Amino acid sequence: MTREDDDVGRTWPIGELCRHTGLTVRTLHHWDHVGLLRPSARTSAGHRRYDERDVERLYRIVALRELGLPLETITEVLDGGGADLAELLSDQLAHVQRQLTALAGLRDRLAALLPVARTATPVDLLAVIQEVTRVDDTIRNYFTEEQLTELARRREQLGEEAVRSVQDEWPELIAKVRAEHEAGTDPTDPRVRALARRWMELLAAFHGGDAGLRDSLYRMQAENSAEISQRYGGPSPELIAYVKAADAAG
Repeated sequence: MTREDDDVGRTWPIGELCRHTGLTVRTLHHWDHVGLLRPSARTSAGHRRYDERDVERLYRIVALRELGLPLETITEVLDGGGADLAELLSDQLAHVQRQLTALAGLRDRLAALLPVARTATPVDLLAVIQEVTRVDDTIRNYFTEEQLTELARRREQLGEEAVRSVQDEWPELIAKVRAEHEAGTDPTDPRVRALARRWMELLAAFHGGDAGLRDSLYRMQAENSAEISQRYGGPSPELIAYVKAADAAG
């Protein structure tokens, strides 16, 4: 007998639902009073009992409330034929992904503040906050919410160690390419071509072959190249042209 078979015909008392969901008895009493979630049965003593259909409706209520809908609207949605469970799950997944993106941004802000937190003055901290916020706003000018969500998902898949490894490699790679450029090495030289291949591999690790992400990245770089180079040691337009020439020759 499966677990699903065990649940057939089962009912739950209000206290057990509260323990599983974190809702209060008062909340479920209120939802019963307004007609949002009425228990399908009561005991001879008048205690509420919720069956499988009630639990499924409860999930829909909690999910729709999490998406920001007021109780009146939730009642209309459910009583108007019921929200499709698959569609509801999809909407809630998208909502969770947006939350993850927001949390990833918060994590990055905290990571930027932590190294200076113990010794920084309030003026220093405000400057860091302003800088991190400005960078965050710049990124959102070039990447959609869907793209940021995808980047957060990919970062989660790769793991923080792999992400840090790539972040640590970029400055070293840029320095090697800059040294060859300043030395006047021809971009067709095998050394430069090898560096260009690695450069493109790191870019591909970011955009994952997604043309939209790649174009957004290139546009952000092109329109902010001077500032990126000055503030963060990023490649200059000349250095990028040098890498592109080496890559084309490869």
